[in-house]
Amino acid sequence: MDRADAVILDLEDAVAPHEREQARQSLIANPLDPDRTIVRINPADTDDFSLDLHALQQTRYTHVMLAKTEDPESLAQLADYSVVALCETAKGIINAAAIAAAPNVVALMWGAEDMIASLGGTSSRQPDGRYRDVALHARSYVLLAAGAAGKAALDSVYLNITDLVGLKAESDDALASGFAAKASIHPSQMPVIRESFLPTQAEVTQAQRMLDAAEQSGGVFTFEGRMVDEPILRHARKTLARANQRTRVAAFAEKHRPVWEGR
Repeated sequence: MDRADAVILDLEDAVAPHEREQARQSLIANPLDPDRTIVRINPADTDDFSLDLHALQQTRYTHVMLAKTEDPESLAQLADYSVVALCETAKGIINAAAIAAAPNVVALMWGAEDMIASLGGTSSRQPDGRYRDVALHARSYVLLAAGAAGKAALDSVYLNITDLVGLKAESDDALASGFAAKASIHPSQMPVIRESFLPTQAEVTQAQRMLDAAEQSGGVFTFEGRMVDEPILRHARKTLARANQRTRVAAFAEKHRPVWEGR
C-alpha cells in the first residue's frame, strides 16, 4: 500500500544538464512498466526537448509530462503521447484552460516554485508552511481549468519531507477540492497520500447507506440530520468509486533519476 501508483522519471530539473544524455541512455536501458510510468521531459523551447523525444522513441513509454508547458502549440510535437501538462510558469498558469483543451492532454499538474520564480518571487509558502495567495490562486485555477475540460488535475509536491502532518492536511484538501492525485518526492510520503485518497470503511459504509436511502426518496431528503440532494449524492458515488478502483492513481512518485531502485 505504500508504493506509488505511478512513477515520474525526470529528465529535466532533477538532472544536471551535463548528465542528461546519460539519463536518457538509462531511460532506454532500464525499462519500467509503461502503464505506470510517466517521463518528464524538458520544455518545448529547449535543445533538450528534441533529444528527450529521440530517446523516448526508443522506449515503450506513451505517457509524458511536459515541463513548463506554456501554450497549446508546445504540445504539437507530442501528438503520439498522452501528456500531463505541467503548468509551472506565470504564462502556463494563465493559459491553463487552453492547454487543458488540447486533445492529447490527459491531465494538468501545477508547480509552485517555478511559478514563483517566473514572477521574480522567492518562496511559494509563508513561514508557517501555508501557500501564499498567488500560489493558492494558481493551484485553484489549474484545478478549475482541468475540471472544465474534463481532465484530471494533479496536485503539486510537498517539499518538506519530514512534515507528514502538513502533508496529510494538504493531501486531504487536495482530495476534498477535486484533485485526482498528488505528487510525491519521497517514499515516506506515499502512505500519507494514500490514506487521504482512499476512503475509510466508515466513509464507504455511510456513502452506501446514503445512496440506499436515496432510492426510497423522491427527491431531496434528510439523512442523519443532513439535507441530501443530487450534488451530495454525487460525492457519495465518488467515494464508492474510489473504494472500488484500487488501482486508481492517488499518488505519484517524482524521482530524481530515470531508475528507481525501490520500484
